Amino acid sequence: MLDLLLLALLVVAIAIGWWLGRLQREPPVRNSQQQNILPRDYFTGLNYLLNEQPDRAIETFIQALEVNSDTVDTHIALGTLFRSRGEADRAVRIHQNLLARPALSATQSDQVQLELSRDFLQLGVHDRAERLLQQLTRDAHDDDMRRSAKRLLVDLFEREREWQQALDVASPQLLRQDEDIRCAAAHWLCELAQKHLEAASPSLARKLLRQALSTDSSCIRANWLFAVIEREVGNYKAEIRYLKQIPEQDRDFTCIILEPLRDAYLKLEDEHGLEQYLHSLNDHTFNTSTVIMIAQSLERRGDRLSAIAFATEQLNIHPSLRGIDYLMDLYLLDATKPQYEQMALLRQPVAKLLEGSPRYRCHRCGFSGMQLHWHCPRCRKWGSIKPISGLENQ
Repeated sequence: MLDLLLLALLVVAIAIGWWLGRLQREPPVRNSQQQNILPRDYFTGLNYLLNEQPDRAIETFIQALEVNSDTVDTHIALGTLFRSRGEADRAVRIHQNLLARPALSATQSDQVQLELSRDFLQLGVHDRAERLLQQLTRDAHDDDMRRSAKRLLVDLFEREREWQQALDVASPQLLRQDEDIRCAAAHWLCELAQKHLEAASPSLARKLLRQALSTDSSCIRANWLFAVIEREVGNYKAEIRYLKQIPEQDRDFTCIILEPLRDAYLKLEDEHGLEQYLHSLNDHTFNTSTVIMIAQSLERRGDRLSAIAFATEQLNIHPSLRGIDYLMDLYLLDATKPQYEQMALLRQPVAKLLEGSPRYRCHRCGFSGMQLHWHCPRCRKWGSIKPISGLENQ
């Protein structure tokens, strides 16, 4: 029903646009045969539509709507509608039909080519989309059109994981003007750095990571990869330095640094330094993972009662299922058999709730999961997925 209504409204718009176009071109006095052209075409198409023959209805309306400077926008709107409904092949037919007409101005031709490249992108015909976009980035008659073509070309190279080509297209001006592309470019540099790490070229990886931070100083991934490089060569002090920069970029990412940070401090046999830093983190922003790690440090010193007292105090202020689960673990260590059995029963529903709870969520589209993705699999936004903090998780 919704599609039928949408098409009916589109039919009315096309008919009015066609009629106005003819009205502007023809003299006011017309014979009766000319006056009947629009109703016949209109009602023929409408009859197809009402008889649930939308394909024939659309063909009738397209044929009735003559291509000229007054109706180009209507044709483009019709193609965009098809593409948005997942029918990019129909959009291609409309846009290609437009390009074959000599009535188009240079600006209109550019606009139609841009829409046609979008059609090809949706169909997965990347080579044809790339040819159109490359031409538009060079020859478009309007700066806005050229920028739009560059953005689409960047999107195409990103889909094909051609990171360097995407960087080549994203000019300094585009990086300054578009925050999303600036964030994406930093991640493309991280992708290239990752390849060099896999090829055992850490010096080249470092150079690319410095470029990433220069492009976007908030790029957490760059500092994360710097820390990975230093850990692999055993430079734990440098690893700690890079890991500590991540909460300064975004406090929500504190939880991801805690385990490698602890391991680095323990490698340096500096448990006191670890505790000091964890307490400073906890003073600025509550995080269940930080509380648990401080309590674990107290446990390693043999002070289980202090660990229980600290965790209990923090969880009374900031309740967390994960924190409660850890606290029950501590109590179970000294529990009698009846207490152990009762506590074990209580832990079962808590464990089920934690098991089914995602740990990361995209702030753009709401995608969630147990794994941190730098690139959202759903909305394809870079750096939009963050750890979930609150009652259940970190």
